[in-house]
Amino acid sequence: MQRERVADDIYVFTSERYAQVTAGAIVTSEGAVLVDTLLYPDETRQIKQFVEGRLGCPVRYVINTHYHADHTYGTYLFPSATVIAHVRCAELLEQRGRASLAQAQAALPELAEVRLVIPHLLLKDGTFNLTLGNKTLLLWHTPGHSPDSIVCLAREDRVLFAADTVMALPHFVDGDYNDFLNSLESLKHGNFENIVQGHGEVILRGEIDEKLRSDIAYLQALRRHVEVALTKSDPHAYLRSVDIEQCGKSRVLLNGAAQQLHRDNLLALFERIRQASQPIETN
Repeated sequence: MQRERVADDIYVFTSERYAQVTAGAIVTSEGAVLVDTLLYPDETRQIKQFVEGRLGCPVRYVINTHYHADHTYGTYLFPSATVIAHVRCAELLEQRGRASLAQAQAALPELAEVRLVIPHLLLKDGTFNLTLGNKTLLLWHTPGHSPDSIVCLAREDRVLFAADTVMALPHFVDGDYNDFLNSLESLKHGNFENIVQGHGEVILRGEIDEKLRSDIAYLQALRRHVEVALTKSDPHAYLRSVDIEQCGKSRVLLNGAAQQLHRDNLLALFERIRQASQPIETN
């Protein structure tokens, strides 16, 4: 696991085992706030040892930015912390999380001790303020990658933990294309010092505008190609021909996993638009 200090009291941890997924720690005068955890217990234990052991700062809150396993599986290692998430996160963990965890544990014995934690403090629409010691955090709903996605702004430092709303390559197979576009648009002109991506490197102040523009342009390019595919006699053959570079991104992102995520995006958007355009049958 890699550790990076992005502000005096803010740390980012990046997994070396799974898809460059990130978690963060915001250290305050009255304890720490974790923004997500990592998939494998050994890496989340390293976070706990650093924050509570080396820094001597007890973890008071864990924020689950969305219900996906790579962001929530380490939450159980902080039994004294209050867990914060969107109300949909709690619902999705109950509806899908338990079955997914059982499947993961059957495949990966090192996950045997993981226990699902249903968030305690839930936000809905609008914004949610959390003040702890000398830090104020602002949380709000940014659906798109998943229905329950939220972001967290450390106000004093202007560091945005964007989770998978901003990642190396936008991915909306478990979410909604239009919601994703709207959420990315809402982050423009945010005057952030850094954006911590859910997967990938920290985005620095001078790179933020271009990153958001690039992600929006990528999603728009996907839609254009899907609309062309819908006019073809063999739309899937056309979609297979649309590589990631044609949409403005690189296949080397996320250690080469980006190309498959790109394929997934194309197929998901194609199916949703195709189904939405089909006439409704009436009796």
